[in-house]
Amino acid sequence: MSTDVTLFKNGIPDYLRNEGLDETTKSLLSGGGGGGGKRISIRGGVFRMVVDGKEIAANEDRSMNMVIINAAPKTSRAYYASTYDPSVTNVTPACWSPDGERPDKSIAKPQGMTCAQCPQNIKGSGQGESRACRYSRRLAVVLENDLEGDIFQLTLPATSLFGKGGNGKLPLNAYVQFLAGFNVNVTAVVTEMRFDVNSATPKLTFKAVRPLTESEYRACVDKGQSPEAKSAVTVSYSGGGVTAPPLEQLFDKPVAQESEDEPAAEAVEEPKKRESKKPQEEAAPKKNLKDILDQWDDE
Repeated sequence: MSTDVTLFKNGIPDYLRNEGLDETTKSLLSGGGGGGGKRISIRGGVFRMVVDGKEIAANEDRSMNMVIINAAPKTSRAYYASTYDPSVTNVTPACWSPDGERPDKSIAKPQGMTCAQCPQNIKGSGQGESRACRYSRRLAVVLENDLEGDIFQLTLPATSLFGKGGNGKLPLNAYVQFLAGFNVNVTAVVTEMRFDVNSATPKLTFKAVRPLTESEYRACVDKGQSPEAKSAVTVSYSGGGVTAPPLEQLFDKPVAQESEDEPAAEAVEEPKKRESKKPQEEAAPKKNLKDILDQWDDE
C-alpha cells in the first residue's frame, strides 16, 4: 500500500478539515522566476543549497522533506537564445513571461505577441521535438527539520509540474489536486520531493509524509506571507530590460496559433485551467481512501 495513506489513516485533523483551500493551493490548482537570495537547485539531479548565486552545500540523498509555504500565482515561461551551459551562471532569458500568457513589459525584443502564438512555442523550436520556450513554477519552501529557519526558492521545470505519475509519486500539479480532493492544503503537510531516477533530466515527484501539527501549520502560514516568501515566488530577471512599445506596434500580425492539443515541451501535458468547486459543492467520494490507494498500488 502506498505510504501516502499515513497522512490520513487517523483521519484529517479537525483544524485542517474546516480550513478551506488557501491561495497557495488554489494558485497551484489553476496551473511564476528572480526574487529570493536563497534557493534549492536540482541541477545534475542533486539538491544544492545556493545563496546569492553561490553553492554552499549539496545533499546527494534522492529525497528531501519540505513544506511549501507559497507559490507563484501562475506558471511562467522563459526562452534562452543560447544553448544551456552548466558552467555559465546568471544568464538572463532573451524573453520571458511571468504568467505564461504574454511577454513581460521589460522585454526589449519579445519573441511573439502572446506566448501561445510565439514561434518559440512551436513544437521542434527547441532540441528535438521540444519547444524552445520552457515552463517553470516558483515555490517558497522551508525544510522539515528547520521550519523556523531559512526560506528557500525552488524552481520546478515542466517535467516536475505536468503529467499523471503513479504509485504515490506525482508531479506537482497532480499532487496538489490529490490533496485538494480531501480539502487539504499543500501548505498543511510535510511534502517529500524525490528525484525520478528513470528520468534523463532532473525531475522531481511529490508525496505527502505527514500533516503539520496545528502550531507548525499556523507558523508556516504566517511565514508564507512574509516578504521573503513573497520575494521567492516573484518572477523577475535582472539584466537591464527596458520598457518596450506596445506589442501590437512590434508585430504587424500575430503568428499562427498552434492547436491546443499539441503537447508541451519535454513531452509533458500542456497545463489546463480547471474549474474549481467550493468545498461544500464537492461530491462525496464513492470509495474510501484505502480503496483508492490500493488501486494506485496495483498500477
